[in-house]
Amino acid sequence: MLRIEAKGLTKEFKTHRSRTGLSGAFRDLFNREYKTMRAVDHIDLKVREGEMVGYIGENGAGKSTTIKMLTGILMPTSGYLRVNGMDPHREREKFVKTIGVVFGQRSQLWWDIAVQESFTLLKKVYRLSDEQYNKHMNHVIDVLDIGDLLTRPVRKLSLGQRMRCELAAALIHNPPLLFLDEPTIGLDVLVKLKIRDFLKEINQEYGTTILLTTHDLSDIEALCSRVVMLDEGKIIYDGGLTNLRTTWGNQKTVYVEFGSTVYLEDLQAATADLSLVWHKENDLRYRAVFAEEALSVSDLLSRIIARYEVKDVSIEAISTEEIVRKIYEEGFAYA
Repeated sequence: MLRIEAKGLTKEFKTHRSRTGLSGAFRDLFNREYKTMRAVDHIDLKVREGEMVGYIGENGAGKSTTIKMLTGILMPTSGYLRVNGMDPHREREKFVKTIGVVFGQRSQLWWDIAVQESFTLLKKVYRLSDEQYNKHMNHVIDVLDIGDLLTRPVRKLSLGQRMRCELAAALIHNPPLLFLDEPTIGLDVLVKLKIRDFLKEINQEYGTTILLTTHDLSDIEALCSRVVMLDEGKIIYDGGLTNLRTTWGNQKTVYVEFGSTVYLEDLQAATADLSLVWHKENDLRYRAVFAEEALSVSDLLSRIIARYEVKDVSIEAISTEEIVRKIYEEGFAYA
């Protein structure tokens, strides 16, 4: 079953173009000039039940606009869109009961009342029985470890505590689809790990489909097997995280620390027939950069150890963050 199905999804905005100078401002009073900006440009997207999908892109790429259309906040300019089998904007009252949303910078909890009171109000909004609420929320509260926070006003919670409560609030009605927009922004490592473990658990136990938008690619690596990458309103990559690393992350870096001074020219001469580039860190430490398919680490080390005293070796694969940076800077991507 498809949780999200979009075909040719497009969103355009009209923006006012101001003329320069006093005369221009006067003319704008009577005859304004507008230009059309296309924030999302004919994207096709399918997300199946139970998937955890990372939706990434630079600022201004169109991520937030897409999320707003998928959640029914904005109406598309054109294209076909169904989420949980419904039109998010036209069937909004019925639709919102089937999704959960967490925005890292916005709260759905009431600031001055206790967390439990917010939960009680949301329970009434979603018209849940005591049995439905207790059966699901007792588990959520336990796993997120927020039992001691329920009697505190939201304004007295730390950011990490509030985000765990926000996540619980989004799941009160046990929605089949969860939208997360920067859910771990500003959180410390321990809280991030707790939230990640919880998201994995609800995905496995309830089959909750999750669409995750974040700039923290470690969240994507920890949770998602599929990545959708957006640039200038268009999808430039949609596929597995493993395939992304295999295709664009084939670069390896080997750091070699020698027992005595080594000269860059000598290293280059000793490996002249190998496809690699040497970089000098200091007189004793160098790094070799090469494509994985062009050279094996063992071949490189056997060549070096035969000629020099080697004290230490470390191997570093290119990070997902570096891969994404290269794609945006150099355009190495495909739809």
